[in-house]
Amino acid sequence: MITEHSVSIRRACKEFGLSRSTFEYKAVVKNDEPIIEVLTSLTEQIRTIGFWNSFYRIRRMKHTWNHKRVYRVYTKMGLNIRRRPKKRLPARAKQELFQPSKINQVWSIDFMSDSLWNGQRFRLLNIMDDYNREMLSVEVDTSLPTLRLLRVLEQLKESRGLPEMIRVDNGPEFISSKLDA
Repeated sequence: MITEHSVSIRRACKEFGLSRSTFEYKAVVKNDEPIIEVLTSLTEQIRTIGFWNSFYRIRRMKHTWNHKRVYRVYTKMGLNIRRRPKKRLPARAKQELFQPSKINQVWSIDFMSDSLWNGQRFRLLNIMDDYNREMLSVEVDTSLPTLRLLRVLEQLKESRGLPEMIRVDNGPEFISSKLDA
């Protein structure tokens, strides 16, 4: 239209509904060879290097490419590291829960926690005889360390005797060398 009808660029763009900046745009061809060379040398040294680790190393080499450009080249080269799926634990063999047949055969110990109206947290230590569901002890405090648990067990030992088995969950409260001893 510009050459055949000798119309100005402004008028031709207006007729076609095209902005002049789009008409005048010249695509810039980016040379990604230096980035490819640097990424190749990094991945030859460390095969499982991730994107951010490689980008920080590139920055330490005094290159000024921004992360978006480096990431574009990184993915184009196929260097994306796949996230490892979580390892599935094998299915546990289901075992029936041991049913006690007399008093003091099995005790269950567990911790519970709650908070007061003002937001202060408190914990409860519950010790129960599994045969008759009798609550042997309930300790309430803001902190229940292992020594407190041992002291309660000692009191129960004097008044009632110790059980043949103690049932606990795998909580962090029961991971203590003092409790194991």
